[in-house]
Amino acid sequence: MTFNELRKLKDQLPSGSMKKIAEKLQLNEETVRNYFGGTNFEKGDTVGVHFEQGPGGGIVSFDDTTILDLAKTMIGK
Repeated sequence: MTFNELRKLKDQLPSGSMKKIAEKLQLNEETVRNYFGGTNFEKGDTVGVHFEQGPGGGIVSFDDTTILDLAKTMIGK
């Protein structure tokens, strides 16, 4: 998946989705934001996702798709 595709998916999420995902998975909300390309590492971690520079914003690879899968169900994908 490209970074731009990941951001597009994030932008389709209903308001409050980051908090709902964080609560459901017992994660810090900033950690969930970082999964979608955020960079607040003082308050959140990175989990299961890797970003590589390139066309389309770069390539995103996932070790763990739990957050991604939950986000997709929230938008009906």
